[in-house]
Amino acid sequence: MSAAPRIAPLDALRAGQEIVFGGDRVTTVPADLADSFVAGDRLVVVQSTGALLRIPSNEYGIVDRAVTAAVDGFARLARCTDDQISHFFDRFADGLADDGVVAAIAAANAADVARAAERGRSTTRLVLDERMRSGMISGLRSWRDSDSRRGGVIERIRHDGWSVETHRAPLGVVGFVFEGRPNVFADACGVLRTGNAVVFRIGSDALGTARAIVAEALEPALAASGLPTGAVQLVDSPTHAAGHALFSDDRLALAVARGSGPAVAELGAVASQHGIPVSLHGTGGAWILTGEHADPDDVRAAVAHSLDRKVCNTLNVCAVTRSRAEDLLPAVLAAADDAASERGVPARLHVVAGSEGYVPSERFERHITVRRAGGERTEAHADVVAETELATEWEWEDSPEITLVVVDDVDEAVSLCNRYSPRFVASLISSDPDEHARFYDAVDAPFVGNGFTRWVDGQYALDAPELGLSNWQHGRALGRGAILSGDSVHTVRYRAEIADRSVRR
Repeated sequence: MSAAPRIAPLDALRAGQEIVFGGDRVTTVPADLADSFVAGDRLVVVQSTGALLRIPSNEYGIVDRAVTAAVDGFARLARCTDDQISHFFDRFADGLADDGVVAAIAAANAADVARAAERGRSTTRLVLDERMRSGMISGLRSWRDSDSRRGGVIERIRHDGWSVETHRAPLGVVGFVFEGRPNVFADACGVLRTGNAVVFRIGSDALGTARAIVAEALEPALAASGLPTGAVQLVDSPTHAAGHALFSDDRLALAVARGSGPAVAELGAVASQHGIPVSLHGTGGAWILTGEHADPDDVRAAVAHSLDRKVCNTLNVCAVTRSRAEDLLPAVLAAADDAASERGVPARLHVVAGSEGYVPSERFERHITVRRAGGERTEAHADVVAETELATEWEWEDSPEITLVVVDDVDEAVSLCNRYSPRFVASLISSDPDEHARFYDAVDAPFVGNGFTRWVDGQYALDAPELGLSNWQHGRALGRGAILSGDSVHTVRYRAEIADRSVRR
């Protein structure tokens, strides 16, 4: 009989120390990790990549306290009424509508924006302007007015002498890591509508704004409605380690991450290996395909209206059918120019090798000024890229940026989309119903349309503020749509009623 394995605390790491991961691979501890690791810290080994993530003890403590409070808050929410939850959303919205309250939040946001700009970070989604403020207020009031769905009966099965009911039930504590976008903070509070608690970790760029929203509007709304303070918790830390700590806490019922593709993928891997269900909202970028029966004016409108700002559902790749390239490609170029001119800038084009002959040569010869997160840069108006660049999501600030490719037919465009895109948003411009039917059946994406791509949004399309939009890059979700909203975060319970006491198996 073999001896039981010896288990001891991890108090230190050695440079070069071998760490097994994935069951059949080994990585080694780098010197800087070994030097920084001290007793009380935790080490997470990402089993899919071998990445070694250090969680300092103080970061673990911050997250542990937040999750503990949320677990208690979730239990207490069960004793709160639906009217109390509605009142919370109403008071939260009123707070954000109050200019006096928002003055403090706006000041914190201005400081966040200034710091982010100094660090060369993108600020396009960080600025809390009137449009964002209005959207937050509207979203909170839509939660106020929505049905509770807590404990609702989904189905009733009747038997002789007894019956079984299927009930919708809260899921538990939702962990939510997201980029520096203040509006998402309000949207994700929607999980309270179905009786869940939430723990936030916001990107460091917007942490000051989040602290102000909590202090000035959210906590007063919780107090006024009588909801437990633990129901909504902010992880008050700017470090990535705090996100890793949160997503390794197996008290979470669901881990939601949105932001940049690699960061979201790593967070999802951490949560998954700790047995936590995940909902990832990372890589974006929409595709527009033009069919044999596309109208140039329809193409121009769809492309222009898909490039008004850079978010996940913004047009990223446009595939034009070769037989119609002479009249459709000019429409695409004109639309990109239209969208750019509205912003007072030129458009940035990437043309897949083999398609450059369809684009005016002067676009490749001309150079333009493009403002990136790190500052202004001089770049070619258009350049030639490899086909593999169809997989690149262009993160632009002011200058709309797209990839163009000329294809033999829609079937080839769909094949490229399924191979290189994150399988997210796909739109076909065509007046032929049969072409649309074939396209819908063949393209591997949860969001499919026949015009502009920016309709893909929970609040805009479904009148429900979203927690995020899932692509199919890592497979299709089971039994859930690609829009994750607060009212879709629930589980199912069963309740039996025995009317005839003589009933037995």
